[in-house]
Amino acid sequence: MTARAAVIGAGSWGTALANLLAAKGTQTTVWSYEHDVADDINRLHENRKYLDGIALDPGLRATPDMAEALRGADLVLSVSPSHVVRQVMAQAAEHMPPDALVVSASKGIENESLKTMDAVLADVLPPSISRTACFLSGPSFAREVGLRFPTAVTMASEDQDAAVRAQAAFQTPYFRVYTSHDVRGVELGGSVKNVIAIAAGVVEGLGFGYNTQAALITRGLAEIMRLGAALGADPRTLAGLAGIGDLILTCTGGLSRNRTVGVELGKGRPLDEVLGGMVMVAEGVRTARSARDLAHRTGVEMPIVEAVYALLYDGLNARDAIEQLMLREPKPEQWG
Repeated sequence: MTARAAVIGAGSWGTALANLLAAKGTQTTVWSYEHDVADDINRLHENRKYLDGIALDPGLRATPDMAEALRGADLVLSVSPSHVVRQVMAQAAEHMPPDALVVSASKGIENESLKTMDAVLADVLPPSISRTACFLSGPSFAREVGLRFPTAVTMASEDQDAAVRAQAAFQTPYFRVYTSHDVRGVELGGSVKNVIAIAAGVVEGLGFGYNTQAALITRGLAEIMRLGAALGADPRTLAGLAGIGDLILTCTGGLSRNRTVGVELGKGRPLDEVLGGMVMVAEGVRTARSARDLAHRTGVEMPIVEAVYALLYDGLNARDAIEQLMLREPKPEQWG
């Protein structure tokens, strides 16, 4: 049983999961690098910046002091934006109890190393801790978890006992947790779907309909599965919650930040302007670069990812990007 949890990251997802743990009776402390966010959680029992309107459990505490957050924790949840996980968790490792169970809920692929979060944590955590690390993913908007809407996710670990422990820590009547051994599949599905969601938003921003959306999502899944196959993922994982489930949610849900970026790009707004108006991180913008580079490294063809990269970084027009995808050389649906 989890007695004390430290949640490293006070964004919307970290706050929602911290609140879930606290409501279960787990003594939970959130680390926030923003002092005002920590102060709001402690004084108002709200996170007005990242999860406004969701009442937080009165027992949930927050601190900007990493050592204080981690003191005595038997569960450590890593939920910072993926591009700072290496830096933040290297700092956390200095204060982490040696028997802590680490769960990662960040989704992304590092631009420089092309590593998913499991490999990043293996770099910065002691082997005794990283060997049992678990990875949570699946179709789960933070706000809906905060509202206690029924949600199902996957908890993956190469250590089955650790996965079961993490499952028990997070399982509630409204938050159902399935275990998996396929860390690679869960990590890739949770990362690359954000890139496909930008493309799905572009389709909507351009005014296209359901036919186009269905084709985009289906072919996006095919790209994720090809990359997963090349990197050793279990295809059943990508046909499940951490794959198609998360992909559908992120491509179609109004709360999706990545889809929102795509919608605005499809309407013709510049990327800098779109991102400048957002409080939270749209992971797919950075992941488009690393997913493209990873596809090149592994020799996997990912035309939707290529189109999103060109749209974000090469100045490709949104309508031209869709046209290029439609005019590609005809081929069988199942190939490669």
